[in-house]
Amino acid sequence: MGSLTAAGALGGCSSPVGQAFTGSAGPASLLNFWHPFTGGDGAQLVTMQSGFRKSSPDVELKSTTLVWGSPYYTKLTLATLGNRPPQVAITHVSRLPTLAASGLLREISSSELDEHGLKPDRFAKGAFESAHHGGKLYALPLDTHPFVLYYRTDVAKKAGLLDDKGQLTDVDGPDKFLDAMRAAKEVTGVWGGSIATVKDPATCWRLFWSLYRQLGADLVTDGGRKVVMDVGAAEEALAFIRRMSAEKLIPPGADGDGGAITLLTSGKAGFLMDGEWQLLAVQGAVKDKFDMRTFPRIFRDAPYACAADSHAFILPKAPSEKAQRADHALDFSRSMLEASLDWAKGGHIPAWQPTAKSDAYQRLLPQAHYADAAEGAAYDPAAWYSGADSNLYRRFSDVVASVVGGHTRPGPGATRMLAAAKDLAGMEAPV
Repeated sequence: MGSLTAAGALGGCSSPVGQAFTGSAGPASLLNFWHPFTGGDGAQLVTMQSGFRKSSPDVELKSTTLVWGSPYYTKLTLATLGNRPPQVAITHVSRLPTLAASGLLREISSSELDEHGLKPDRFAKGAFESAHHGGKLYALPLDTHPFVLYYRTDVAKKAGLLDDKGQLTDVDGPDKFLDAMRAAKEVTGVWGGSIATVKDPATCWRLFWSLYRQLGADLVTDGGRKVVMDVGAAEEALAFIRRMSAEKLIPPGADGDGGAITLLTSGKAGFLMDGEWQLLAVQGAVKDKFDMRTFPRIFRDAPYACAADSHAFILPKAPSEKAQRADHALDFSRSMLEASLDWAKGGHIPAWQPTAKSDAYQRLLPQAHYADAAEGAAYDPAAWYSGADSNLYRRFSDVVASVVGGHTRPGPGATRMLAAAKDLAGMEAPV
């Protein structure tokens, strides 16, 4: 996901934010690339881009880093509407339905896939399907980034939670997972697990969405215009979240600016529920005293699910094919996909199957321990108010945080979520 700090130039290879709108399409050799990656993700991206620069010296790659979240998508939308988009950019696939429906993206044809060695079977099935809108392909997925479970191996060992291979024993099911956190709390003396529920709407959403989708429930249809929310399933998901905090197994007020992570890295919590993109931060603090696995299967009423998204390459629609430079953009995308082992070092699961199935990736630990999460990826519902850093995140997060803090009961919380979903569904899309 990248750091949420302000973006800037990276190692001289990226253009600062202020230059995002300067210039025009430029010469035919120029390839403008926009992305929101900073921190560890940004550093990995620089390495990957260097490979393309070496293999394609005739292409002038101009890489621009913009602020993550809504500001990024606002700038991308305005630039495209103003006929001055980059030739290639990154999107979260959770944002793709809105971008595609608004006519902001150029379709990628099957003949172009063949020409550039980008056949569908080279991509993870779920990620590739999510890159379509209205039956047309608009993106090339780089990864799947799921909500996962981190754990301290030293705490788990003392708590008797490791098997003979040194990995976490079965924690699937509500009782087993709560029992595991109780055992961890006995060791830490503070908390069993940790999760950010203050000033972190995305994490609150991912926790709820993982549990809700494990119950097989849908939220909206018809592009977000019709609400089909299962209030009973929402209440059940919120009730489990409340159980964790009511039993004082997770803190009621850990924030998303490092508080929840610090509880794990300082040994005050045995588990952390977060995105896999926190891997480098955890690794840097505790070295090899931790491991990771897929988020537990708490409910068994539906196929396994965990909240997830994918970063993907898109071709924002240019005013002409000459300005579009689709061949350069697809060559660049292919080069980056082939370098996605570097991307995986930051935690993301490669969507490019030649990388995902390689021996090198299988040896990459702890990444290989949660790779199967891609098969259960639960993408956000398709709606203009949904997706990365969205209004839906914020509205539902307020409920989750209130339930965690004991201020709202699960039943009324589910009712509030239904009202929020109906309110959002009744609004007109801004584009």
